[in-house]
Amino acid sequence: MRVALAQAVQAGERGEVPVGAVVLSPAGEILAEAGNARESTHDPTAHAEILAIRAAARADWRLTGCTLVVTLEPCTMCAGAAVQARLARVIYAAPDEKSGAAGSLWDVLRDRRLNHRPEVLMGVLADESTALLRTFFAARRP
Repeated sequence: MRVALAQAVQAGERGEVPVGAVVLSPAGEILAEAGNARESTHDPTAHAEILAIRAAARADWRLTGCTLVVTLEPCTMCAGAAVQARLARVIYAAPDEKSGAAGSLWDVLRDRRLNHRPEVLMGVLADESTALLRTFFAARRP
């Protein structure tokens, strides 16, 4: 999670919402890491999770056994990508009450109707991630 938080800090410094993600191999090695890039790329799908999954999938598009670590609860798009990539687990820091799809608003990752359901672990370094997000938005809102 510390690597994902470092990516989030870098994203925030670039004017992006400070969210970072890392994909780990089944052995725990970092396969890819990314921060949000929506603003800089003008791409609404350039969430940290999507960018990290895309980078990791270049070696093998089925990320069976891999773990996605992210600083903010995935949205529906990112949760769907985690399912489609066959990730074994998703670990996230802060909940997202407005658009979280791993238990807060929806629970895409554990939906029994889907053929693949990653394990979900939440709250890892949540205070640090939440503080980063609050600081970022406080500086932009009057």
